[in-house]
Amino acid sequence: MSIPLTGQTGPSDADLIAEINLLRKAKNAVILAHYYQDGKIQDLADFVGDSLDLSRKAASTDADVIVFCGVRFMAEVAKILSPEKTVVLPDMEAGCSLEDSCPADDFAAFRARHPDHISLTYINCSAAVKTHSDIIITSSNARHIIDQIPKDQPILLAPDQHLGGYLAKETGRDMVLWPGSCIVHERFSEKELIKLKTENPGAPIAAHPECPAHILNHADHVGSTSSILKFVLESEAETFIIATEPGIIHQMQKSSPDKKFIGAPGMDGECNCNQCPFMALNTLEKLRDCLRDLSPVIEINEQDRLAAKAPLDRMLEMSPTMASNRPPTSGRAY
Repeated sequence: MSIPLTGQTGPSDADLIAEINLLRKAKNAVILAHYYQDGKIQDLADFVGDSLDLSRKAASTDADVIVFCGVRFMAEVAKILSPEKTVVLPDMEAGCSLEDSCPADDFAAFRARHPDHISLTYINCSAAVKTHSDIIITSSNARHIIDQIPKDQPILLAPDQHLGGYLAKETGRDMVLWPGSCIVHERFSEKELIKLKTENPGAPIAAHPECPAHILNHADHVGSTSSILKFVLESEAETFIIATEPGIIHQMQKSSPDKKFIGAPGMDGECNCNQCPFMALNTLEKLRDCLRDLSPVIEINEQDRLAAKAPLDRMLEMSPTMASNRPPTSGRAY
């Protein structure tokens, strides 16, 4: 049995960042970081933002390699939009509870039971599920897309039941909802949120629509991560309660250091339980390794890629211009 030497540690963050910077140049790579990533990864990324915007941004670059610091379905979208590029993910185990809740075979059977329904599928799903979908949606464009669908057209919405419930309420449309949910957004406590609001009178609550209705009912603003970021930056309030994964607070603090941002509490009154365990799998060391080895790599056969791309293309055709949304931000200071 080997005994570790006292005080023995791995490479420092500074050493890892230096290696990553050398590797990204040598590999002609672009590094993307979702808002829910650790702050250190956000700061060294070429672009920080929502998953779809990041994939579109990467597709427009001349990079040979896309390193997606996020979760697996996000990296798959990048590969669907940039088949000629090598797409790697620091940890292939970085999945998503929404994706896990909706296996492709089960979803195909669900669709078969509702042949007259149009399938609106949240982007938080696997490439295989996308191949069975009519239109992909995001939390940013879902309302705009639904408003374009004839009133007499029945709708299926998967895999997030809370997003679906929120959209049904906002649009007045009847929808058949897949019973999936995000483990992060389900952990917020209404009781603790009310208590926190009482302790911070006047602090607006900004919530992601993946939250259950009993949380959204208390929100002053409901929207995607980009929408929440835009809201708090433009608001004149000084303190905010943020009901989504706390990684987004890093960008808020960078952009508005004079404001105070409080993560919405979980069931035990703390907010650290609301950190996405899948997002947390990506580390600086794994980022260095995947750049060095170009592994783990995202692979999608061409038939499935084209089938998954069709509903993505339809979404883009029906989406509003991105001008009203906050664009992906540069993570680096240069």
